[in-house]
Formats: sequence, C-alpha cells, structure tokens
Amino acid sequence: MGRISQCFESLKVGGRKALIPFITAGDPQPSVTVPLMHALVDAGADIIELGVPFSDPMADGPVIQLACERALSHGTRLLDILEMVKEFRATDNQTPIVLMGYLNPVEALGYENFAEKASAAGVDGVLTVDLPPEESAEFAAIMKQYALDVIYLLAPTTEESRIQQVCEFGSGYVYYVSVKGVTGSAALDVNEVAGKLEIIRRHTDMPVCVGFGIRDGESAAAVSKIADGVIVGSVLVNAIAEKVTHPEQINADVAVIIAQMRSAMDA
Repeated sequence: MGRISQCFESLKVGGRKALIPFITAGDPQPSVTVPLMHALVDAGADIIELGVPFSDPMADGPVIQLACERALSHGTRLLDILEMVKEFRATDNQTPIVLMGYLNPVEALGYENFAEKASAAGVDGVLTVDLPPEESAEFAAIMKQYALDVIYLLAPTTEESRIQQVCEFGSGYVYYVSVKGVTGSAALDVNEVAGKLEIIRRHTDMPVCVGFGIRDGESAAAVSKIADGVIVGSVLVNAIAEKVTHPEQINADVAVIIAQMRSAMDA
C-alpha cells in the first residue's frame, strides 16, 4: 500500500478528512518551497500537491499563472522539483506528495525517465491536467510500474459515462473540481457538489477530494462533511504572493490558513 492509500486509511480510522494544500514549487523562489512544505504539514496538512510551473497553465486563473511566472523566473524545472521532494523526504517519509501540472515537462524528460526519477525522489502521485484518460494508457502504465498513483480531474460538467471511465483509469484519489472555470473561480455550492459526489461514488471506492472555491475554515469544513478530502490552492498562493518581498514571513502566514482549516474541519 502506497503513502496515499495509507494516509486515507489512517484518516478514516480516526474519523477525519484529508486536508490537501496546493503550492507552486519554486514560488516565489526555490529556497522557500521545502521549508514551506514542512510548515504545511506541521499546520495540519495530510497530503501536499506540488505544482510544476509551466509557461502556459491554461486551467489556472491569474493567481496561479503568476505563481508559475515567479517560479519560472528563477529557472525552476521539473528536475529541480524532484530534488526538492528528495530534500523533503530526508526528514518526512510519511506525507504523500502529488505533482500537479501539465504534460509537456514530463514528455520532455520521457515517461519512464520521469517515473523512475520521481519514484526515487519520493513522489507518490501525478496529476496531469491536460492528459485525458482515453489518451493516457501508455503514461498510466509506466507510472504504475513505478508505484505512482495517476490522479484525474472530474468537473461539474462531466457526464456519468465519463466519470466511470475516469474512475477505472485512476488511482490514489479522485479530484473533483467543484466549480466551472479556472482555479480561483466563483464560490462553490455545497449541495450541488454533494449531488455530484453521490454519482461519482457509484463508480469508485477511491477517496473523492474536492478543490476550487475553498477559501477559509468555513468552506473547508462544509466540504469536509461531504468529501473525503479538501484541496485548497489559490488562497495559499495569494498569501505567498502578498509576501514576495518578505519571503521569511510566508511560512507563518500560510500555516495560519491551514491551521484554521484543519481546526474547522476537525470541529
């Protein structure tokens, strides 16, 4: 059993839900990322989604687009991010790490080369936003050879036939995008999300985690009542952006947000 499955099993036993923060690796500068990952865990994060910066992040809103630009301005590459994961693993061998991004940087390395290096560094899962399941047979097979979970997105507009297909291809957990549009979009409707999760669970026993539209403890707690995990990104990346000129304050500011969400979810 991999770290992701172990994490959800442990949370289930404890009657808790996963809190999954997203940050862009290398934002606002590479030296910030690993200490920030540890700060997230200390504040209550269960799994970390580490964004791989890309020059054309089409599924992301302005907040994460700017984070990608900041990271890329320092030359942050996929190989650098794998070194960050390796450094993180030197003192944390338990918290699952999921790389989230676009296919191009992985293709540039080559699927098998990437999978081998990612597994060796301590990566647990991969989510490629622009790789649909029907085109991912080769990719998924190679990732699974190296014990990397392949995580897919589902959206409010996803039809039930496609939900079934995605659930058959995926592993680790399902990422349900709670609102239409790019990251940082409009507020979510919890009742509407609950109805969609009911449909998704007809087709899978995997944990179903919800992202987009989660901004504070109240929204995190509301989603945690209906989902297996809460994914939070833009509000954290915003907090990082506000302290670009004072990076020494980033860990504390982001940790406060995560701690508040953790407390609200556990209440």
